[in-house]
Amino acid sequence: MQTTRFKGMALDGVPRRVGVVGYGRLGQSLVSHLLTQGPDLGLELVFVWNRDPGRMAGSVPPSLQLQNLAALGERHPDLVVEVAHPKIIQESGAQILRHANLLVGSPSALADQATEQQLLEASHRWNHAVFVARGALWGTEDITRLDTAGGLQSLRVTMATHPDGFRLEGPLAAVPSTGRRTVLYEGPVRGLCPFAPRNSNTMAAAALAAPSLGFDRVVGVLVADLSLTDMHVVEVELSGPPGPTGRRFAVHTHRENPAEPGAVTGSATVTTFWRSLLGCCQLPSRPGIHLC
Repeated sequence: MQTTRFKGMALDGVPRRVGVVGYGRLGQSLVSHLLTQGPDLGLELVFVWNRDPGRMAGSVPPSLQLQNLAALGERHPDLVVEVAHPKIIQESGAQILRHANLLVGSPSALADQATEQQLLEASHRWNHAVFVARGALWGTEDITRLDTAGGLQSLRVTMATHPDGFRLEGPLAAVPSTGRRTVLYEGPVRGLCPFAPRNSNTMAAAALAAPSLGFDRVVGVLVADLSLTDMHVVEVELSGPPGPTGRRFAVHTHRENPAEPGAVTGSATVTTFWRSLLGCCQLPSRPGIHLC
Protein backbone atom coordinates (compact mmCIF):
# COMPACT_ATOMS: atom_id res chain seq x y z
CA MET A 1 0.00 0.00 0.00
CA GLN A 2 2.85 2.43 0.74
CA THR A 3 4.34 1.97 -2.71
CA THR A 4 0.99 2.61 -4.41
CA ARG A 5 0.30 5.73 -2.40
CA PHE A 6 3.66 7.42 -2.74
CA LYS A 7 4.85 6.20 -6.13
CA GLY A 8 5.75 9.17 -8.32
CA MET A 9 6.12 11.57 -5.40
CA ALA A 10 8.86 13.32 -7.39
CA LEU A 11 6.33 15.17 -9.52
CA ASP A 12 8.92 16.41 -12.01
CA GLY A 13 9.94 12.80 -12.71
CA VAL A 14 13.41 13.31 -11.20
CA PRO A 15 14.30 11.10 -8.20
CA ARG A 16 14.75 12.97 -4.93
CA ARG A 17 18.30 12.62 -3.66
CA VAL A 18 18.38 11.95 0.09
CA GLY A 19 21.27 11.99 2.57
CA VAL A 20 21.06 10.58 6.09
CA VAL A 21 23.04 12.06 9.00
CA GLY A 22 23.23 9.60 11.89
CA TYR A 23 23.33 5.81 11.88
CA GLY A 24 21.80 4.75 15.17
CA ARG A 25 18.62 2.71 15.35
CA LEU A 26 16.52 5.31 13.54
CA GLY A 27 19.17 6.02 10.92
CA GLN A 28 19.64 2.33 10.21
CA SER A 29 15.91 1.89 9.68
CA LEU A 30 15.70 4.86 7.30
CA VAL A 31 18.72 3.72 5.31
CA SER A 32 17.21 0.24 4.98
CA HIS A 33 13.90 1.69 3.79
CA LEU A 34 15.63 4.00 1.30
CA LEU A 35 17.72 1.19 -0.15
CA THR A 36 14.86 -1.30 -0.46
CA GLN A 37 11.82 0.92 -1.12
CA GLY A 38 13.37 4.19 -2.23
CA PRO A 39 13.79 3.45 -5.96
CA ASP A 40 10.08 2.59 -6.32
CA LEU A 41 9.15 5.78 -4.46
CA GLY A 42 11.29 8.15 -6.48
CA LEU A 43 13.96 8.41 -3.76
CA GLU A 44 17.70 7.86 -4.14
CA LEU A 45 20.00 7.49 -1.13
CA VAL A 46 23.17 9.47 -1.92
CA PHE A 47 25.08 9.39 1.38
CA VAL A 48 25.13 8.27 4.99
CA TRP A 49 27.25 10.04 7.61
CA ASN A 50 27.90 8.95 11.18
CA ARG A 51 30.12 10.47 13.83
CA ASP A 52 31.71 7.01 14.22
CA PRO A 53 32.27 5.82 10.62
CA GLY A 54 33.09 2.31 11.84
CA ARG A 55 29.45 1.76 12.69
CA MET A 56 28.60 1.81 8.98
CA ALA A 57 31.14 -0.87 8.06
CA GLY A 58 29.58 -3.97 6.54
CA SER A 59 26.07 -2.51 6.32
CA VAL A 60 26.37 0.70 4.28
CA PRO A 61 27.90 0.38 0.80
CA PRO A 62 31.30 2.13 0.81
CA SER A 63 30.23 4.39 -2.06
CA LEU A 64 27.46 5.82 0.13
CA GLN A 65 29.60 6.44 3.21
CA LEU A 66 30.36 10.13 3.66
CA GLN A 67 33.48 10.64 5.74
CA ASN A 68 33.32 14.44 6.03
CA LEU A 69 29.95 16.06 6.69
CA ALA A 70 31.24 19.37 5.34
CA ALA A 71 31.58 17.69 1.92
CA LEU A 72 27.90 16.73 1.64
CA GLY A 73 27.39 19.29 -1.13
CA GLU A 74 29.45 17.08 -3.44
CA ARG A 75 26.64 14.49 -3.29
CA HIS A 76 24.05 17.09 -4.45
CA PRO A 77 21.25 16.09 -2.05
CA ASP A 78 17.72 17.47 -2.29
CA LEU A 79 16.96 16.52 1.30
CA VAL A 80 19.23 15.84 4.27
CA VAL A 81 17.70 13.89 7.14
CA GLU A 82 19.22 14.43 10.58
CA VAL A 83 18.76 11.57 13.06
CA ALA A 84 21.91 11.98 15.11
CA HIS A 85 21.95 14.51 17.97
CA PRO A 86 20.83 18.13 18.51
CA LYS A 87 24.48 19.21 18.37
CA ILE A 88 24.56 18.33 14.67
CA ILE A 89 21.73 20.80 14.02
CA GLN A 90 23.37 23.44 16.19
CA GLU A 91 26.79 23.03 14.58
CA SER A 92 25.94 22.17 10.95
CA GLY A 93 22.25 22.85 10.35
CA ALA A 94 22.74 26.24 8.68
CA GLN A 95 25.49 24.84 6.45
CA ILE A 96 23.31 21.92 5.38
CA LEU A 97 20.59 24.36 4.31
CA ARG A 98 23.01 25.90 1.85
CA HIS A 99 22.77 22.71 -0.19
CA ALA A 100 19.40 21.10 0.55
CA ASN A 101 16.16 20.99 2.47
CA LEU A 102 16.63 19.71 6.02
CA LEU A 103 14.48 17.24 7.96
CA VAL A 104 15.25 17.68 11.65
CA GLY A 105 14.93 14.57 13.79
CA SER A 106 16.26 16.33 16.91
CA PRO A 107 13.93 19.33 17.32
CA SER A 108 15.14 19.86 20.88
CA ALA A 109 18.00 21.72 19.17
CA LEU A 110 15.55 24.52 18.35
CA ALA A 111 15.02 25.26 22.03
CA ASP A 112 18.25 27.22 21.64
CA GLN A 113 17.03 30.55 20.25
CA ALA A 114 20.31 31.28 18.44
CA THR A 115 20.09 27.95 16.62
CA GLU A 116 16.48 28.55 15.60
CA GLN A 117 17.39 32.01 14.28
CA GLN A 118 20.40 30.68 12.36
CA LEU A 119 18.23 28.03 10.68
CA LEU A 120 15.57 30.57 9.74
CA GLU A 121 18.14 32.95 8.26
CA ALA A 122 19.85 30.17 6.29
CA SER A 123 16.50 28.82 5.13
CA HIS A 124 15.50 32.17 3.62
CA ARG A 125 18.96 32.92 2.29
CA TRP A 126 19.26 29.65 0.36
CA ASN A 127 15.54 29.11 -0.29
CA HIS A 128 15.47 25.73 1.43
CA ALA A 129 12.93 24.40 3.92
CA VAL A 130 13.44 23.23 7.48
CA PHE A 131 11.11 20.31 8.12
CA VAL A 132 10.65 18.98 11.66
CA ALA A 133 9.52 15.40 12.20
CA ARG A 134 6.57 15.10 14.60
CA GLY A 135 8.02 11.91 16.09
CA ALA A 136 5.90 10.55 18.94
CA LEU A 137 3.61 13.62 19.15
CA TRP A 138 0.01 12.54 18.64
CA GLY A 139 -2.46 15.05 17.16
CA THR A 140 0.07 17.50 15.73
CA GLU A 141 -2.26 18.93 13.10
CA ASP A 142 -5.09 19.40 15.61
CA ILE A 143 -2.79 21.26 18.00
CA THR A 144 -1.64 23.57 15.21
CA ARG A 145 -5.18 24.23 13.96
CA LEU A 146 -6.40 25.05 17.46
CA ASP A 147 -3.41 27.31 18.08
CA THR A 148 -3.88 29.14 14.78
CA ALA A 149 -7.54 29.75 15.61
CA GLY A 150 -6.62 31.25 18.97
CA GLY A 151 -8.26 28.39 20.87
CA LEU A 152 -5.23 27.02 22.71
CA GLN A 153 -4.47 28.27 26.20
CA SER A 154 -2.36 25.50 27.72
CA LEU A 155 -0.39 22.51 26.46
CA ARG A 156 1.38 19.94 28.61
CA VAL A 157 3.36 16.92 27.38
CA THR A 158 4.44 14.13 29.74
CA MET A 159 6.93 11.48 28.69
CA ALA A 160 7.43 8.50 30.99
CA THR A 161 9.67 5.46 30.63
CA HIS A 162 12.11 3.30 32.55
CA PRO A 163 15.18 5.21 33.84
CA ASP A 164 17.41 3.16 31.50
CA GLY A 165 15.69 4.84 28.55
CA PHE A 166 16.93 8.30 29.51
CA ARG A 167 20.11 10.01 28.31
CA LEU A 168 20.30 12.92 30.73
CA GLU A 169 22.92 15.61 31.13
CA GLY A 170 23.85 18.30 33.64
CA PRO A 171 21.73 18.60 36.80
CA LEU A 172 19.09 16.16 35.53
CA ALA A 173 21.67 13.39 35.39
CA ALA A 174 22.12 13.74 39.13
CA VAL A 175 18.42 13.59 40.05
CA PRO A 176 17.84 10.29 41.92
CA SER A 177 14.91 8.05 41.02
CA THR A 178 13.10 7.53 44.32
CA GLY A 179 10.37 4.93 44.38
CA ARG A 180 8.47 3.40 41.51
CA ARG A 181 7.66 6.69 39.76
CA THR A 182 9.78 9.85 39.95
CA VAL A 183 9.12 13.21 38.28
CA LEU A 184 12.55 14.31 37.06
CA TYR A 185 11.44 17.60 35.54
CA GLU A 186 8.30 19.69 35.23
CA GLY A 187 8.41 23.12 33.65
CA PRO A 188 8.95 25.00 30.38
CA VAL A 189 10.17 22.82 27.52
CA ARG A 190 12.97 25.28 26.82
CA GLY A 191 14.49 24.53 30.20
CA LEU A 192 14.33 20.76 29.69
CA CYS A 193 15.84 20.37 26.21
CA PRO A 194 19.48 21.20 27.04
CA PHE A 195 19.59 18.54 29.76
CA ALA A 196 17.50 15.83 28.05
CA PRO A 197 18.31 16.48 24.39
CA ARG A 198 17.41 12.95 23.25
CA ASN A 199 14.34 12.55 25.47
CA SER A 200 12.59 15.88 24.86
CA ASN A 201 12.02 15.82 21.10
CA THR A 202 8.29 15.09 21.42
CA MET A 203 7.92 18.09 23.71
CA ALA A 204 9.96 20.26 21.35
CA ALA A 205 7.70 19.23 18.48
CA ALA A 206 4.71 20.30 20.58
CA ALA A 207 6.28 23.70 21.20
CA LEU A 208 6.76 24.13 17.45
CA ALA A 209 3.19 22.97 16.74
CA ALA A 210 1.85 25.67 19.07
CA PRO A 211 3.89 28.81 18.34
CA SER A 212 1.59 31.04 20.42
CA LEU A 213 2.86 29.13 23.47
CA GLY A 214 6.26 28.05 22.17
CA PHE A 215 9.14 26.61 24.13
CA ASP A 216 8.55 28.92 27.11
CA ARG A 217 4.86 28.19 27.73
CA VAL A 218 4.45 24.57 26.65
CA VAL A 219 5.03 22.49 29.79
CA GLY A 220 7.21 19.40 29.61
CA VAL A 221 7.19 16.65 32.23
CA LEU A 222 9.79 13.89 32.34
CA VAL A 223 8.99 10.85 34.47
CA ALA A 224 11.12 7.84 35.40
CA ASP A 225 8.84 4.86 35.92
CA LEU A 226 10.36 1.51 36.94
CA SER A 227 7.32 -0.39 35.69
CA LEU A 228 7.74 0.80 32.08
CA THR A 229 10.47 -1.62 31.04
CA ASP A 230 9.29 -2.08 27.47
CA MET A 231 7.42 1.07 26.47
CA HIS A 232 7.39 4.86 26.35
CA VAL A 233 4.20 6.58 27.47
CA VAL A 234 3.43 10.04 26.09
CA GLU A 235 0.47 12.01 27.42
CA VAL A 236 -0.70 15.24 25.82
CA GLU A 237 -3.06 17.52 27.75
CA LEU A 238 -4.40 20.72 26.26
CA SER A 239 -7.15 23.19 26.99
CA GLY A 240 -8.68 26.30 25.50
CA PRO A 241 -9.98 29.50 27.07
CA PRO A 242 -13.26 29.45 29.01
CA GLY A 243 -16.40 29.65 26.89
CA PRO A 244 -19.63 31.56 27.62
CA THR A 245 -20.62 28.98 30.23
CA GLY A 246 -17.22 29.05 31.88
CA ARG A 247 -16.33 25.57 30.70
CA ARG A 248 -13.19 24.88 28.65
CA PHE A 249 -12.47 22.71 25.64
CA ALA A 250 -9.98 20.04 26.76
CA VAL A 251 -8.21 17.01 25.29
CA HIS A 252 -6.11 14.35 27.02
CA THR A 253 -4.38 11.67 24.95
CA HIS A 254 -2.44 8.68 26.28
CA ARG A 255 -0.04 6.97 23.85
CA GLU A 256 1.84 3.75 24.66
CA ASN A 257 4.78 3.16 22.35
CA PRO A 258 6.49 -0.26 22.59
CA ALA A 259 10.25 0.03 23.02
CA GLU A 260 13.18 -2.26 23.60
CA PRO A 261 14.59 -2.04 27.14
CA GLY A 262 16.82 1.01 27.43
CA ALA A 263 15.92 2.32 23.96
CA VAL A 264 15.58 6.08 23.41
CA THR A 265 13.30 5.65 20.38
CA GLY A 266 10.07 3.66 20.50
CA SER A 267 9.03 1.26 17.75
CA ALA A 268 6.08 3.32 16.50
CA THR A 269 8.26 6.43 16.28
CA VAL A 270 10.52 4.68 13.75
CA THR A 271 7.52 4.06 11.49
CA THR A 272 6.22 7.61 12.00
CA PHE A 273 9.57 9.09 11.00
CA TRP A 274 9.59 7.19 7.71
CA ARG A 275 6.15 8.62 6.98
CA SER A 276 7.45 12.10 7.81
CA LEU A 277 10.32 11.63 5.35
CA LEU A 278 7.88 10.58 2.63
CA GLY A 279 5.57 13.45 3.47
CA CYS A 280 8.14 16.24 3.34
CA CYS A 281 9.43 14.93 0.00
CA GLN A 282 6.03 15.83 -1.42
CA LEU A 283 6.11 19.38 -0.06
CA PRO A 284 7.56 22.38 -1.88
CA SER A 285 10.89 23.85 -0.84
CA ARG A 286 9.39 26.74 1.10
CA PRO A 287 11.64 28.77 3.46
CA GLY A 288 10.77 28.55 7.13
CA ILE A 289 10.20 25.82 9.73
CA HIS A 290 7.43 23.32 9.02
CA LEU A 291 6.23 20.27 10.94
CA CYS A 292 5.70 17.11 8.92
